Amino acid sequence: QVQLVESGGGLVQPGGSLRLSCAASASAFSSYGMRWFRQAPGKQREWVATITNSGITNYADSAKGRFTISRDNAKNTVYLQMNSLNPEDTAVYYCNARLVTVATTRDYWGQGTQVTVSS
Repeated sequence: QVQLVESGGGLVQPGGSLRLSCAASASAFSSYGMRWFRQAPGKQREWVATITNSGITNYADSAKGRFTISRDNAKNTVYLQMNSLNPEDTAVYYCNARLVTVATTRDYWGQGTQVTVSS
């Protein structure tokens, strides 16, 4: 079982920045692909960014050029640096850990952290 704890959310003005963190209680953390999702009120959860176990990153169009996902395997932590935030980025942000083996795919989720972009 993997536990994920997000932190770093809060209220920020448009144009501001936040860095989200997701701490994982997982052995072999480096084996997991890590992703960030978000869910705005009344909307479906949407994917934001991925970092694979080999460090390859990928972003949703809405995040490209503004958000950066990174990981520190020594600290079992993944980060999401968010710059140039706008009100449309307001959502609960969730961390996801995915382990893919020959036999199965397992997903684990954190509880989420609220990000509010408002003046």
